[in-house]
Amino acid sequence: MSTEQASCGFPLRWVVAGLVLWGLAGCQTSPPAAEVPTTESPAPAPAEPAPVGAQDYAVVAEESLLQILVYRGGAMARLGHNHVIASHHLSGTVSVTEDPLQTRFDIGIPVNELAIDEPAMRETAGPDFPPGVPQSARDGTRRNLLSEALLEGAKYPEIRLRATDVVAAAEGFDVGVEITLKDQVHVVRVPVTIERKEEVLVARGEFPLRQSELGFKPFSVAMGTLVVLDEMRIRFEVTARKMGSDPIS
Repeated sequence: MSTEQASCGFPLRWVVAGLVLWGLAGCQTSPPAAEVPTTESPAPAPAEPAPVGAQDYAVVAEESLLQILVYRGGAMARLGHNHVIASHHLSGTVSVTEDPLQTRFDIGIPVNELAIDEPAMRETAGPDFPPGVPQSARDGTRRNLLSEALLEGAKYPEIRLRATDVVAAAEGFDVGVEITLKDQVHVVRVPVTIERKEEVLVARGEFPLRQSELGFKPFSVAMGTLVVLDEMRIRFEVTARKMGSDPIS
């Protein structure tokens, strides 16, 4: 160990323990879900009918992207790295009327298609996401993310996002989004800006989301000297095209 490493304010055995635990964790993005009371979360409400006179738009996976930015913290944060988790396979429907406050959507995120720390995604995510994450670390993160303790992709292959209400906001709209994750329902508020063309909608936004809001306890080892921060950043750009229209060339 270098002199710099030895002067960080905690004993050598903590560093060794942290490295061992970190290796066993396989760069996981979160620990097993925290124990919760036996009271069950409400089941997803039945889908509401589309607003009267609504025009349906289909989400275009090839032109849409959802990114989840996960950050390391603690005195030993330098031993890990931040993560970019991305979905390139969004699908679903957006229902639109002349009144934008009546807009509704139902979008699916295929859990087993989530991509971890793709070089191109890290390059565009900003300086907190330097290149060079080894494939072994990416694979370990993916295994943990899809494991029974976390997203449990084998049993719950899809996360669903559904708009419950839309209100006007200073720079666009504030949308109530119902997240159905592992049969648990969570509701968050999401800022959205809309670019509306003749037959295409593009929705963009970025907002903070805490792991604890989704029922997960942030990962921590070595007495909290290496942690995954509770707060993540969510970025999205979703393109939807009017059903029956020709793709834009």
